[in-house]
Amino acid sequence: MNLPSSSPEAPAAALRVGIVGLGLMGTACATRLGGAGLSLAGYDVDPARRAAFAGPGRTAAADLAELATCDVVVLAVFDTAQVEQVVEGDGGLLTAARHAGCKPLVLCVSTCDPDRMTTLAQRCTAAGLPFAEMPISGTSGTLARGEAVGLVAGAEGDLQHAMPVLEALCPTRHFLGSVGDGSRAKLAVNLVLGLNRSAMAEGLVFARELGLDPVRFLDVLIGSAAYSRVMQVKGMMMATRQFEPLQGKVDQSLKDFHLILEQAAARGQALPFANVYAGLLEDCVARGESSQDNAFIVEAIARRRSATPAESQT
Repeated sequence: MNLPSSSPEAPAAALRVGIVGLGLMGTACATRLGGAGLSLAGYDVDPARRAAFAGPGRTAAADLAELATCDVVVLAVFDTAQVEQVVEGDGGLLTAARHAGCKPLVLCVSTCDPDRMTTLAQRCTAAGLPFAEMPISGTSGTLARGEAVGLVAGAEGDLQHAMPVLEALCPTRHFLGSVGDGSRAKLAVNLVLGLNRSAMAEGLVFARELGLDPVRFLDVLIGSAAYSRVMQVKGMMMATRQFEPLQGKVDQSLKDFHLILEQAAARGQALPFANVYAGLLEDCVARGESSQDNAFIVEAIARRRSATPAESQT
């Protein structure tokens, strides 16, 4: 299905948008939506994040109930369990919308379990609350710059209603079908992305061990047949071993790869490279590095040392 652009009858500025989760992705969503002239209300369990969110055109909500009167509520939380809690938990959007007599469209941009997203959407539909998804392919930085890709899924009427929001968040979008299919596509994309990231990290470590300057070698990689876009997004972080500004955390990547491996196992498909990558991330988590940028995978690889020929002979 090809979705047309928003019509003049439904200008972006006419919509009020709520955002749940004001971390890296939620803040990037606010940047995009605010830049499009939408009125925003934001909620996070962290009072400091709520306070930082408030400003011109932005209202910090004290609870989820304050978002029930929005036209669209964007969910940018950590995982599937948090999405379910926000929607169906005590004081969640389902209850709040019912009490307010409103039906905001709930739009999930988080990376989630696709099967649970499908059933959650079905429960929301049965309860009269429209639900759609657009997981984001890209970092918080690429999202804020308008360079991320949206993987859209949901009912056509719901998506038409949310079109100014979809367009503001991701100028480039793909429509995948019913809710759950966007999440399935996101997991497959993240599998390739994570492995590209780890392959680049291993190549940079190898180049350094060979005596090459990693920064200069990164230029070689970018111009070579091995090129992938992740080299320009994360390459300099890895080459310089400087992991700021934070764009995507280790624990988020590990959460996604656990979902990937669970979905593959349910279908009897082995993913040997994904298992290695997940193991490297688990090593980072075990060392207290959960909140590092996922470019930190280069350090996990660099720590893996084997005996040199001289050492093996002693």
